[in-house]
Amino acid sequence: MSEHVKILIVEQHNLSRVGLSAALQRVEGFEVVGEAATAEQALEQLLLHQPDVTILDIDLPDYDGIELIRVYRHEQLRLGKSASDIQGSFLILTTHNHASSVMAAFAAGADSYTLKDTSLSQLIEAIRITHEGSSWIDPKIARLVLQETRKASQRSRAPKINMDTHDSVDALNNSVLPAELMTEIEMSTTIAIKALKPEYQEVIDSYPLTEREMEVLELIVCGCTNNGIAQQLNVTPGTVKTHVRNILVKLCAHDRTQAAVRALRAGLIS
Repeated sequence: MSEHVKILIVEQHNLSRVGLSAALQRVEGFEVVGEAATAEQALEQLLLHQPDVTILDIDLPDYDGIELIRVYRHEQLRLGKSASDIQGSFLILTTHNHASSVMAAFAAGADSYTLKDTSLSQLIEAIRITHEGSSWIDPKIARLVLQETRKASQRSRAPKINMDTHDSVDALNNSVLPAELMTEIEMSTTIAIKALKPEYQEVIDSYPLTEREMEVLELIVCGCTNNGIAQQLNVTPGTVKTHVRNILVKLCAHDRTQAAVRALRAGLIS
């Protein structure tokens, strides 16, 4: 039996909203608990139903979906919840494929981002992945954002990541990184990372991303497999696997996609 996923759909076009709702209602384990055509309606539905996943378009008639995420989170904090206690995830479903829109959405707190030309099967997968606490990025978007962040990085020789690390990460185990994760890593050139959570600051400061890990991270964002990364960097797949594990731990990410999301949010890619 599939786990139960409560879904809110926020889309200003009635035909698109109703059609998507009907399609998702037929998926085992999915329940569409509400629909909204405006940001104000969506805010009411969010507070009323507390959905697990909100499918959200950016284009809304009153104010945009990115601002809606900010308003909702602010409202939850005003009601006395801490940032880590705010429930529910946001999946952006839109036609906006500009890097600036993607970066703004992730900075506001979006968890996943996909375009409206995605297939229903891919959207269902994105919803499930988002509900599980990970992130989904449309591959076409990842490449666009990579190009944008590369341009931005040329204006700064020492980029830093301001990363939200509110998620609990078992890999940290309240201690420094295991020594085995530090093998085969170039430590001569590093990229500083600033974490928001003080309990992670010591670990991150002690083990910043290396230049090689940054190269691997760029290729992860491009959607490359370990074998593909190995071929491009002229290293073994085993070495790539070690770098990927280090990146996940250092970025406090559960998987490659979440690491890519956090890198894109911060403009870390160079």
